[in-house]
Amino acid sequence: MKKAFSAGGVVYKKEGKDLKILLISTKEGKIWALPKGLVEKNETPQQAALREIKEETGIDGKIINELGEVSYWFHLEGEKYFKTVKYYLVEYMNGKITPQWEIDDAEWFRPEEALSKLTYESDKKILEKALEKIYG
Repeated sequence: MKKAFSAGGVVYKKEGKDLKILLISTKEGKIWALPKGLVEKNETPQQAALREIKEETGIDGKIINELGEVSYWFHLEGEKYFKTVKYYLVEYMNGKITPQWEIDDAEWFRPEEALSKLTYESDKKILEKALEKIYG
């Protein structure tokens, strides 16, 4: 068994009274998720989260708060992995969506759309925590 550690975030922005949440899609649009990626050597989880968000979506953000961790098992090339992902609440600062090679698309959604679009239950729970922090 191998271990993997990633970091990511719930990126949000306010457009007038509307709140928007940034999601990415992979596997030809079959999976919608929160942006995340591996924490590299000599990098903090916070740095990794902001770097991965920028790399995957083209968006720059600022960490506002921690949202917790999610852990799960997966298989890759015959190896079993135990992965932990640390998530942050990230406020949009600037940038335009420019998906990179790892992902198929990235889009802004209203919170209720984002919740229904997310593929994984763990991502939905993290988004619900983020919404509680945003709305107070």
